[in-house]
Amino acid sequence: MEIFDNLAKAAKGFFVEPGNETLVNKLVTNPARANTGPAFAAPEATGLPVTGQAEQRHLDHVAGLLAGDGKDFPAYLKVVKSLAAAGLNGPMLYQTSFNAFSAVNGATVPGLLTSAGQFEAALAADRDHVLARHREKLGEAVGPGAPGPLVQLAEQERQLAADLATLSQQLQAKQQQLADTQRQLAAERQKTQVALASYELAQSTALAELQAHRKAAEGFLINNSK
Repeated sequence: MEIFDNLAKAAKGFFVEPGNETLVNKLVTNPARANTGPAFAAPEATGLPVTGQAEQRHLDHVAGLLAGDGKDFPAYLKVVKSLAAAGLNGPMLYQTSFNAFSAVNGATVPGLLTSAGQFEAALAADRDHVLARHREKLGEAVGPGAPGPLVQLAEQERQLAADLATLSQQLQAKQQQLADTQRQLAAERQKTQVALASYELAQSTALAELQAHRKAAEGFLINNSK
């Protein structure tokens, strides 16, 4: 609601306790002044983990969960943030914000706190739902629908790993067959070389003997025939 965007200025004249007008006047005319109160401490100061900036789609989703009718705790929180940006903090911040908020829509403290609890419950329930879907996507839980991409890819990874293990076993077997064949081939080559060397020795010996006797016979026979 547009009226909540201007409550910091309105609070100066209507909702601040007497004696604080000068302070609020300075704060409203200097809205860039950062609030350093404990209600709006940085994540590092509160011990919360810093994980970087959330994606816009997640911010939009959460904003949708916190969207109410302008008379609930998120609307009150908008007033608190508006006045905190002007420099208010502590009890004065929350009391002044409530005075302004209740003056617009007649809110009560019990109703406002009940509204806060309802939105906290809605956020918690949504988180449980998202975590359940996340576990389904990771394959940690079985959902009613078809398996998601993560589950399908995990199954494909498992199947490929099994195929690779089978191929590795086959490769080892083939490598063993190759090694055995290479040993057999080397043995046959050696055997063939030995046989050839033996033949060459026998053949050269026989040829030398034949040639020697041929020359001897030729010499004796020719001389005797004359």
